[in-house]
Amino acid sequence: MSLKFKSFAALALSAAMMFSVAACGTTDSGDAKIDSKAKNTTVGYDVSTIKKDDELAKLAASAKTVKDGELSVGMELSYAPAEFYAEDGKTPVGYDVDMSKAIAQTLGLKPKIVSSMFDTIVPSIGSKYDLGITAMTITEERLQSVDFVSYYRAGSTWAVQKGNPKKLDTSDMCGAKIAVQTGTVQEDEANKIAKGCKADKKAEVMSYKRQAEAATAVATGKADVFYADSPVAGYAISQTDGQLEALGDVEGVAKQGIAIKKGDQQLDEAVQKAVQKLMDDGTYMKILKHWGVESGALDKAEINPTDLN
Repeated sequence: MSLKFKSFAALALSAAMMFSVAACGTTDSGDAKIDSKAKNTTVGYDVSTIKKDDELAKLAASAKTVKDGELSVGMELSYAPAEFYAEDGKTPVGYDVDMSKAIAQTLGLKPKIVSSMFDTIVPSIGSKYDLGITAMTITEERLQSVDFVSYYRAGSTWAVQKGNPKKLDTSDMCGAKIAVQTGTVQEDEANKIAKGCKADKKAEVMSYKRQAEAATAVATGKADVFYADSPVAGYAISQTDGQLEALGDVEGVAKQGIAIKKGDQQLDEAVQKAVQKLMDDGTYMKILKHWGVESGALDKAEINPTDLN
């Protein structure tokens, strides 16, 4: 994940309001890339015309956690273009926000976006909120705690200051200060890298609660490099007026999923069918295109997919 900032001062003041363009995802061949077609926008896609599916609405209503006609969704709102705050500093926007609204509309429910720290979302599924939709990579470890419905695919990207002043190489990050967001797969990977470094050339992993802070650390020179989901890193880079750049190729393309309480079969099925319906009728792709991240689109939503790439 990652963010952007037209000015570092603005970035420090508002972790989510500093982004507005490029994104990354994956090509049909499975390779992720920076998408040059991303748009400058902090206005969501209009999902108000989506009609309720009565059959799916009944299924969702029978789920274990859904109540009071509301679908609550946990998000870490500093992760543009997936989820972040609009220029007013209080309105959630992004493709995950639009997907949450579209799913809720299909299920005849009112969406409720809950701002959360990324590493607290999985433990809170089924208690604090019904779903977690926050650019979350599906991993074997997370599958032990929650169910997932796959809906997107992305890789990971390294980003450094323009010109790579520390002359870093993605094949050897030993000696570097690596900024990551707490609880992400990128944090796990950075820690693995650090453990493999020799004592005289240790890598320092700098973990931040919000992705904006990790990106800011590199922009201001506190850290040497940040590692984040490719759509987010690309979006961040595009907002820095050439002050940050991607380093190397996109790595580790994997599916992302909507987290649901483990064993809640009714909600699993309702969400899977809702997402598939949005894919089939074209709404899903319109949302992704609105944010310039269509290169990471999937054509099939699956419950707990076995192929995670």
